[in-house]
Amino acid sequence: MSTRIFGSGIKRREDPRLITGKAKYTDDMQLPGMLCMAVVRSPHAHAFIKSIDTSAAAKMPGVVAVFTGNDLTGLGNVPCAWLIPTGNLKTPPHEPLAKHKVRYVGDGVAIVLAENRYLAQDAVEAVVVDYDVLPAVVNPEEATFDGAPQLFDDVPNNVSFTWIATSGDEGVDKAFAEAEVVVQERIVQQRLLPTAMEPRSALAQWNSGTEELTIWVTSQNPHIHRFILSGMTGVPEHKLRVIAPEVGGGFGSKIPVYADEALAGWASMKTGRPVKWTETRTENYQVTIHGRDHIEYVELASNRDGKVTGIRGKVFAGLGAYVSTAAPGIPTILHGLMYSGAYTFPNIRCETVGVLTNTTPTDAYRGAGRPEATFLVERLMDKLADALDMDPVELRRRNLIPPFDNGHAVAIGLTYDSGNYEAALNKALDKIGYAQLRQEQASARQQGRFIGIGVTTYSEICGLGPSQVAGAIGFQGGLWESAIVRVSPSGKVQAMIGASPHGQGEETTFAQIISDELGFPVPDIEIVHGDTNTTPMGWGTYGSRTTPVAGAALVLAARKIKEKSRAMAAHLLEAAVEDIDYADGKFFVKGSPDKFKTIQETTLMATLAWSLPPGMDPGMEASQFYDPPNFAYPFGTHIAVVEVDPETGHVALKRYVAVDDCGPQINPVIVAGQIHGGIIQGIGQTLYEGVVYDENGQLLTGSMMDYALPRADLFPNLELDHTVTPSPHHPIGVKGVGETGTIASTPTVYNAVIDALRPFGVEQIDMPMTPPRVWQAIQNAQTNGGGD
Repeated sequence: MSTRIFGSGIKRREDPRLITGKAKYTDDMQLPGMLCMAVVRSPHAHAFIKSIDTSAAAKMPGVVAVFTGNDLTGLGNVPCAWLIPTGNLKTPPHEPLAKHKVRYVGDGVAIVLAENRYLAQDAVEAVVVDYDVLPAVVNPEEATFDGAPQLFDDVPNNVSFTWIATSGDEGVDKAFAEAEVVVQERIVQQRLLPTAMEPRSALAQWNSGTEELTIWVTSQNPHIHRFILSGMTGVPEHKLRVIAPEVGGGFGSKIPVYADEALAGWASMKTGRPVKWTETRTENYQVTIHGRDHIEYVELASNRDGKVTGIRGKVFAGLGAYVSTAAPGIPTILHGLMYSGAYTFPNIRCETVGVLTNTTPTDAYRGAGRPEATFLVERLMDKLADALDMDPVELRRRNLIPPFDNGHAVAIGLTYDSGNYEAALNKALDKIGYAQLRQEQASARQQGRFIGIGVTTYSEICGLGPSQVAGAIGFQGGLWESAIVRVSPSGKVQAMIGASPHGQGEETTFAQIISDELGFPVPDIEIVHGDTNTTPMGWGTYGSRTTPVAGAALVLAARKIKEKSRAMAAHLLEAAVEDIDYADGKFFVKGSPDKFKTIQETTLMATLAWSLPPGMDPGMEASQFYDPPNFAYPFGTHIAVVEVDPETGHVALKRYVAVDDCGPQINPVIVAGQIHGGIIQGIGQTLYEGVVYDENGQLLTGSMMDYALPRADLFPNLELDHTVTPSPHHPIGVKGVGETGTIASTPTVYNAVIDALRPFGVEQIDMPMTPPRVWQAIQNAQTNGGGD
């Protein structure tokens, strides 16, 4: 009897070293003669640099060197790697160290190299910088106004781009002109701090004899880091090695290439000694990218029967002081193209204005554009249901895309791969007991208790590729992946991948894939990643793409191994290849299952090469490139139940049900872990988290004392279930799952809170929905005569 490892919830193989402290992170690395680097950062959000005096710092004990931007000979600017082709994109220069002007609190102006990090940090305090402070602007909409402070002279009104996606403006305008009902909302997607457990770090070592530079770095994409750092440092790619050891979380914040990593490399080349830099948590909050930061004006058009006829929005997307690595693509391609959601909206328009502000640069944060799109769609659907006096579930049913298994074109131009949205909706409704829940809600209100129910039906785009599309949308790279599967003579497997997992569990799930394809036990399979010298080229781990893209490359490489082993077995068994069957790691002659060769035996004989079939090369190794023909589109339904205390504004999450569809699940336990984490992060935005700057650009939420992260004790048990709709273009049908929870949970809980407050007439609260904000919204609504 075969027990299939695919679909088994085996424990993560990564966890023992991680939870016992045996894992090695970048900051754990120590090299002989190593210097520590610290960065002198601007305390002002906007100022001219009049002078920098490093003399006192340079004389301090243990200080080896102090450098300013004027010293950085041979080090290029930090580039942007997603140059959207429409929108008149402007990417002003981002110097590794500001020379003349700083543009946000944390902008680097000098670096100190010392014998240890404490001496380096002490010397930072001794660097004297004379600033001419300028007015700052932190609101992305206000930054576009005439008279607002200008960050760059050649970026008028601070507008980096104006991007438009539309199904056809004439149709959109007509839909709204003829609509029987139009609902509108101003939505603020507040800034969020990724807050990975491990802050960013880099350790650089220059070998002057071979002219080779090695950089250990906290990266989600070592090959992209090598590509970009090569351009910045001038070190040829074949002389530049990038290693991502253990990476303690990323959530998108370790996709970009930052100035700090390049500075460490340059400093090692300059001094001839290894140089390590590790940010503090304060720097992590000030300098590592932030997420979201939208001000959105959105509206939905409908007939009175609830059939939506159009959606449109104008988004002011805060980019921060500089245009980060992938920043232009987040509020455009990954946002505006998802305004259809899971629905049959016939007319769609998104206008995104990318705006520079005196704040930390923004970039991809878990979900990256898609949570913002899903939020506005689902928020408008609830507003429309309220305007029509219709149950929000019924409204969604009337607009859902019917089931499809091999492509559905939406009005904005995308073709979804597969979906059965109503099946997921029905399963979630049954699981939570929706009809009974509405009755309980009504009874609770009669008792003075305010229960709210929020429902989200979502679809998202992930599995980023194909490369032809990447080029068309301005992504400065490919989006294919590659894999090498190598079997040793003793039957042990090494699988080298170009993607770089950092918590997603692919050391386990990818071993399960190979075991399922080839029959090797999981303990005999090693997944190798994170080192550009030992892995094939790959474009990174983000956008829920590692399993949909790198996993596909691995499957196809494993199948090459299987077919070579089949041919070897046929040769050894003196049978025709077409007469050889395979099951559970054994190749046997059809009709004679006792006449077989194991895959270990075929590997050994192929490696020894004593007797090979004609035309067969020795060894058992295969490589595969995979460029996906389409994106992947996971989907699902989430439902939340909250209770609001009107006396305090406190929101208690009572139940949360999530039914997600990511195709066949390789490991249900790991899938559940990804969904759990995503849901918590999404609800964190709804209820707790939010970056706050004052009018001078000072970060007021610069520590965990001031920035509220969600805690486990704030949540009920999350009730998960799933449906299975395979992707038609993936060799094993899988889709991504790393961001689904974040994408769905924010609007689900938000709408539940608003639903609870309907008796008071509350229609909108800016996130996070903290107790003071909720309480104040109730008071304001009652003052204005709102409520039932």
